[in-house]
Amino acid sequence: MGAGSVEEHVRAIAEQVAIDHGVELVHVEVAGPDNKPIVRVFIDKPNGVTHEDCSEVSFHVGTVLDVEDFIHASYTLEVSSPGLERGLYKRDDYERFAGNLVKIKTRNPIGGQRNFRGRLLGIAGDDVAIEDRTSGRVIIPFDSVSKANLEMDFEQELRRAKAN
Repeated sequence: MGAGSVEEHVRAIAEQVAIDHGVELVHVEVAGPDNKPIVRVFIDKPNGVTHEDCSEVSFHVGTVLDVEDFIHASYTLEVSSPGLERGLYKRDDYERFAGNLVKIKTRNPIGGQRNFRGRLLGIAGDDVAIEDRTSGRVIIPFDSVSKANLEMDFEQELRRAKAN
């Protein structure tokens, strides 16, 4: 089974386990050498995931992986939260996190630029809109995004902390 199909198979398993445990499957990746791969599963839920959430999902995903035995090497399974600067992978992510600060890297330059940082305006059709700090409003084709992450808004977090 090729690396892409291994990842797809793990994603299908993790998606079902996530649904069963009331969490969102954010992303799955298989990294490392073929003889000792690392299987990473990122999960989330509205108020954040707990250690127990990660442990339960890890146990159930690991059990299915061991039973199906399609990873033909000793692997390491990691289940965790996507973190504060979570990746944006699906179209829904761009809708859900509109208004947040983001970092986006594109496969090809747009207006001579491949790295963008600013406020995510959202997604419409096949285009992601961002208010870039240096270039202003930029429209990025969704298929051109090679990597996108939320970016911590430290000023907003400080204001929120002072208010409490």
